Amino acid sequence: MFTLLKNANLYAPEPMGKKDVLICQHLIAHIADHIDSTGLPGPCDIMDLEGAILAPGLIDQHIHLIGGGGEGGFHSRTPQVTLSKLAQAGITTVVGVMGTDGTTRSQRDLFAKAKALETEGITAYMHTGSYEVPTRTITGAIRDDLVFLDNVLGVKIALADHRCSFPTTDELARIVADIRIAGMIAGKKGLLHIHMGELAQPFAQINALLDKGLSIKHFSPTHVSRAPHVFDEAICFAKRGGYIDMTPDASYADPVDLLYQALEAGVPASQITFSSDGNGSMPVFNQSGTLTGITAAPVNACIKTLAKLRESGMPFEKAIAFFTKNVAASLGITKGSIQIGSSADLIVFNEKTLPANVISKGQALLKDNELITQGTFE
Repeated sequence: MFTLLKNANLYAPEPMGKKDVLICQHLIAHIADHIDSTGLPGPCDIMDLEGAILAPGLIDQHIHLIGGGGEGGFHSRTPQVTLSKLAQAGITTVVGVMGTDGTTRSQRDLFAKAKALETEGITAYMHTGSYEVPTRTITGAIRDDLVFLDNVLGVKIALADHRCSFPTTDELARIVADIRIAGMIAGKKGLLHIHMGELAQPFAQINALLDKGLSIKHFSPTHVSRAPHVFDEAICFAKRGGYIDMTPDASYADPVDLLYQALEAGVPASQITFSSDGNGSMPVFNQSGTLTGITAAPVNACIKTLAKLRESGMPFEKAIAFFTKNVAASLGITKGSIQIGSSADLIVFNEKTLPANVISKGQALLKDNELITQGTFE
C-alpha cells in the first residue's frame, strides 16, 4: 500500500520547499519535486496538500501513559492516555513515565500500555522507575530493563521535590553507572530522566556528578521552567552542554517568553525541548504541605505551544525542532525528521498551526480534522 502526498510545503524540519512525498507501508520511500504514481506495484492513496505545511510528527518525551497522581487519595489518580488524544495533539512518538505513585501503579503496567499503543499505531518508549530510589524495575535490575527491553530508554527519578526519596549523590552515581553500562551494551544513549522539583539548589547533585567526570549526555532534567531558580540553574546546565526540557503548563511564566529568555542567555536552540507531562497530576500544596487542589496536565500542551511560537514570529523550521528533531537527539532515537528511509510520522498543518492530518508509521490517525483511528476501547 502506498500513500502519495502531493504539493507539500515540506519542513524536514529544515525547509525543503514544495515537494511530493511517497510513503510505502510505514516508511518514507521517496521525496522529489514531482512523483508520478503510475507504475507503482500496488494501490496508491493520493492526497493533494495544496501547499500546506508537512512536518515530522511530535515526540512527547514525558507523558503519563497510565496516568499519574494519587496525592489526594485513590480518587485523585489521573486516567490513562488514549490514542485519539495523542493523534489530535499531533503526537506520533511518546516516552511514558511514572510519577509520584510507584506503589498502586507499576512499571509493568507502563510497559504493557506502551506496547498497546505500538499496536494501535504510534511509537512508544518508556523510562523504568518513578520518583523513588531505590528504583523499582520490571526485571529486578536497571541494567536488565535497559538491555533486554527494547523500548526502555532510561530511568525516571525525582530530585529537589518534597515527594522524592532524597537519594544521596553516591546513590545517583551508581544509577548513572548502571544506565551507562546498559546503554553501551544495548546500543542506547541511556538516560537519567529527572523530575525537577522546586526545593533549593535543584541541580546541586547533578553538578556534583558532572564535576566527578560523569557524562552530561546521560542527564535529562524536565520541568525546568517551573520556578525562576530552577530555570536559572537549568540555563547553566544547558550551557555546560546538556539538554533541558520545558513543561508549558507547569511554567512560572509564559513558556514562549521563557524560551526566548534561554536563547538570549546563550543556550543553543538545539539543546531545548518541550514535553507535555500529559495526564500527569498537577497538585497544589500550601505552605504547610496540605493539598489544596489537583488537576491533570493536558496532552495537547506541545501543539498549543508550537502555535504560540509561530504567533510570536518564530520561523516554522526553528519552532518545530523543539518538539521533533531536538527531542530525538536528546533521547538518542532515529525519529524527528523526514528523509528517505525514515519512519512515516507526519503532520499536515492548517493555517492556525494545528494538525489537520496526522500519519503515524504510515497509518492515517487524523484526516481532514476527523479521527480515522482510535484506541481499542474508545
